[in-house]
Amino acid sequence: MFIKILTKTYGKKKHYYASLVENRRVNGKVVQTVKANLGPVTAEQIPYLKAAYSKKKPRLVYDE
Repeated sequence: MFIKILTKTYGKKKHYYASLVENRRVNGKVVQTVKANLGPVTAEQIPYLKAAYSKKKPRLVYDE
């Protein structure tokens, strides 16, 4: 499963919507199935959402 970000542009503004998606193989073809719509997100929230569902957890906060 992974997070899929959809971008909608209205004029000059961009709106981002997040969905939880699963890949499945059906009749030899890969089909993406939406498991949950997470709703609108901001551009700052996108890396944190993707990191939450990634297999290898990246460090998003770095110590000096």
